[in-house]
Amino acid sequence: MAATPLYGPQLQGFTYPYPLHHYSFTSQGTPLAMGYMDVAPQGGANGKTAVLLHGKNFCAATWEDTIKALTQQGYRVIAPDQIGFCTSSKPDHYQYSFQQLAANTNALLRSLGIAKAMVVGHSTGGMLATRYALMYPAEVQRLVLVNPIGLEDWKALGVPYRTPDQWYERELKTSAAGIRQYELTTYYVGHWKPAYDRWVDMLAGLNQGPGHKLVAWNSALIYDMIFTQPVVYEFKDLQVPTTLIIGTADTTAIGSDIAPASVKAALGHYDRLGKETVKRIPGGELIEFAGLGHAPQMEEPERFNQTLLRVLDR
Repeated sequence: MAATPLYGPQLQGFTYPYPLHHYSFTSQGTPLAMGYMDVAPQGGANGKTAVLLHGKNFCAATWEDTIKALTQQGYRVIAPDQIGFCTSSKPDHYQYSFQQLAANTNALLRSLGIAKAMVVGHSTGGMLATRYALMYPAEVQRLVLVNPIGLEDWKALGVPYRTPDQWYERELKTSAAGIRQYELTTYYVGHWKPAYDRWVDMLAGLNQGPGHKLVAWNSALIYDMIFTQPVVYEFKDLQVPTTLIIGTADTTAIGSDIAPASVKAALGHYDRLGKETVKRIPGGELIEFAGLGHAPQMEEPERFNQTLLRVLDR
């Protein structure tokens, strides 16, 4: 197996599929920069903007196929990397909350003159997209959640708490082999495609590069945010048209690796979670991809993108 390439703390050395920009701002007393792609429509513009929010082990670059499909149909696409992730700043200290990340994203969109957008969130980005729609309902035309995590409250269901220091020790041990094995079993239902190797290298190269301690510390703080700030109780409060797109074979559940066997067995059943969640969302819609895992946009991009366009074009 080839050696993992090493990337800088803001993913320096990794090539994004479209030009990368940076939005500079001050937050919590610290100058920060958010990396993002702003991709213009190819051909005739339809006047609509789609904002794509990445997951915890993903970056804006993993939306590559979806960006291409959306821009070909006239959408302007904004795909940011959140603070603490990928091409964005990794602060020494930051109080991570989904509210803070939503506010950062809103400030980015306002700086680009975008007053309304279709918001699409995958995985952890689904938790963020939900929070964004709760905070800025008048600025969200449509909400699409792709295998969002946080459809259950792991802490309340009995998963033990890890401190940020414990998450940090865990994150320092991240390796390409470990990432690949976790994604193979949890995300891709035992089916690996060579195309996924690039994304393993992206994550492993960032985690093992010269900024690995700062990357691991921010990752630890982000895991603490994910674990302690559930959105599941607020789906009932959504006021925007919402579609859930669920790969039913997904088994993602934060902290399940240290949960008692009886607790672990009850977690991460997306075939059930999608159906339960859509009932909580006023006027919500559920689209299931039977047998697909955590990232249907990467497993079956053509089918996923056709489905997403049908939802957004309404």
